[in-house]
Parts: sequence; structure tokens; C-alpha cells
Amino acid sequence: MLTRNGHLTYCSNIHAGESWPDHFEKLKENIPAIKKSIAPEKAFGIGLRLSNVASLELEKESSLNEFKDWLQQNDCYVFTMNGFPYGGFHHTRVKDQVHAPDWTTTDRVSYTKRLADILSKLLPEGLDGGISTSPLSYRFWHKAEDVEQVLQTSTFHILEIVEHLIGIRNSTGKHIHIDIEPEPDGLLGESKEFFNWYTQYLLPIGAVYFKEKLGLKSDESTDVIKDYIQICYDICHFAVCFEEHAAAINQLKSLGIKTGKIQISAALKAGLPDELQERKAVIDAFRKFNEPVYLHQVVALKKDGELIRYPDMPEALEESERTDVTAWRSHYHVPLFIDSYGLLESTQQDIVEVLKIHQESPFTNHLEIETYTWEVLPEEMRLPIAASIIREMQWVLDILKG
Repeated sequence: MLTRNGHLTYCSNIHAGESWPDHFEKLKENIPAIKKSIAPEKAFGIGLRLSNVASLELEKESSLNEFKDWLQQNDCYVFTMNGFPYGGFHHTRVKDQVHAPDWTTTDRVSYTKRLADILSKLLPEGLDGGISTSPLSYRFWHKAEDVEQVLQTSTFHILEIVEHLIGIRNSTGKHIHIDIEPEPDGLLGESKEFFNWYTQYLLPIGAVYFKEKLGLKSDESTDVIKDYIQICYDICHFAVCFEEHAAAINQLKSLGIKTGKIQISAALKAGLPDELQERKAVIDAFRKFNEPVYLHQVVALKKDGELIRYPDMPEALEESERTDVTAWRSHYHVPLFIDSYGLLESTQQDIVEVLKIHQESPFTNHLEIETYTWEVLPEEMRLPIAASIIREMQWVLDILKG
């Protein structure tokens, strides 16, 4: 829905259903009640997540027309999509496979083009559309000597997407951008790596690519790339990496890189006491969140300010007695409206900080809540999905009014 700070929605990856009929049923089951509570007098925006299978089903004219009719009847619209998880995302072990297939593959290219084609047919006139996507690949899949080739291949594939998006704009007038989503242990895991790729690979390789393909000059190519390749600023991911939000956002602005959307999400954090029994109690609290479906990377802060990065919770738990570590942050999308979990806290204040920066100096038009872990939360924290989404959206609206 449109707020004074941009279009606000939640990502439908919270709902199970990898086929389009199954996912559509979940949307029909939940969205009318959420809209009635949050936006009874306004059109309600949807952040649509489609698996590859669902995208193949929805691109069929009959399915697409049925969905468009439903959107119109329920005063809803789609303006952003989550194109990160390609395969199964619920009721299966996801872990590092959330990155598969990565941007070195033509499967990722075809899938993203398909999402763009679908979005171009759903997107309201006069509104830009965004598709968030993976940070090129998963870092631990590649040897150090192979990373250069992975970066180059991925960059060429993303430039192929830009060319496709230009074609969509020329034929339909719809502007759709791809929003790269840095994530801990992604090949672009934090802001520094994203900025380096964007300036050292995407722009220079793109200058040659679009000179050959479209006859563009270097500055024209830069403008085109910056229009179509943006960043998805996931607050949870940046918080886990101990990023300074103001510095990262200022760097985006100084480089002229646009933010396709802010993903509003929270992580887990806690200080680790020196006293062993107190530390053990904190570690045991983290242990409750060690589940087998999603990756829960841990970033540990040492006393000297250095960071230790663990690819998943089990690896961090194995080193939980390190006395040179003072704090942990874990990639676990916990509910926005809860600020503490006993001995653990959420990075809720990071959300407050980023939204305040955005209110004072807007840097995107798309805001998307992304809490997808409801099914794997400890039992006592699970609430009905629709009620939880309503609480999250209302919490964000209250922040934006402040």
C-alpha cells in the first residue's frame, strides 16, 4: 500500500506453496483479511515470491488473467517480486541451496527473465517494479582461484537481463529493475564487496557490452546500468555483518547506485559474557534457534574489533567458548515486533535507524517486510500467519508515523 514513505508490503515467501495453484490459494486465504485490517480504504501492494515452477505456471495466459482478475476484485497490485529462492523454500532443507542455480547459470537467467515478463503484465501504470535476486553465488562453492571467472560470468548474465529489461520498457513502457541482495556468505556478502563488484566489474564490463550491443557511450552505459541494476537493502543482512547503516547508505548515494527496495527484517544478537556460566546460558538460548531448514550464519565480534564469520549456527556453536569473542549476530529473520527473546535480542533498532534515515532522506520507493521463519521458530513463538503479518505491518506503520 502507498504510504508517505513509499509502497509498503510483505514478501509472500512467508506462505508455503511451490506450485502456483498452491501459492495462489495461500494468497487468497490470507491477503483479504490482512488488507481489511491494514488498508481497508487503500489498494494493497503484494510482494510476490514465485518459485521457478510457479513462474512457469503463472506465465500461462489463463493463469495470469485469473490472477489479474483476482487482484482487481480485491483492490490489490504487485509491484515487487522476490526472485532469490528458485526452488523449494518450505517443508524442505534449503540451506545453501537457496543460492542455486546461481548467476553463472543460464537457468538463473531464464528464470529472472520470466519473472520480469510476468511483472510487466501485473505492474500498474506509472509505477516502477523490482525483482530482488541472489548476490551472484554462494562463496563456499568456489575455490579462490575460480572467483574471478564466477564474477565475470555472472556479470555478463546480469547484463543480458538488463538488455531484456530495456526491451520490456521499449515495448510496454514499464520500468523494472533487478535488485541485488547482499547476504552473509553470498559472493557479495556485505556492502564493500557489493560496491567493489558494481564499480570494478559491472560498470566497466557493461560499458564494453553496451557499446557493442547498443552503440552506447561509456557514460550512457553507466546511466542505463544504474537504472536497471540496483540494490536490495536487507536490514537483517547488513545488521548481521555489523555494518554501519548510515555509512553504507551514504556510499550508495555517493556512487549513484539506486536502492530498489528496503527489505525490513530483523536478526538475532547478544553479547557474550566473560563468565562461563553466563556465557553458556546465552549460547544455549542461541541453540534453540539452531534448526535444519535455513542457513543461520553467525558473525562474531572479537575484542580487537575483528569479525569471525561462521557459515551456519552449528559451526559457531562448536567455538562458543572462545574468550576473545564478545558478541554474536545470527542470520535468523525473527519477528519485527519482538525486541528480545530472553537472553537474546533482535536487531530491531537497526530497522528503526534505517527507516529514520529513509524518512529524512528517501532513497527508495519500495518497502517490503521479510520474515519467513514462522514455521521454524521455537514452538512458543509461533502465531497464526495472518495475525503475525498484520502485527508486523502495523509495527512498521507506527515507526513510519513517528
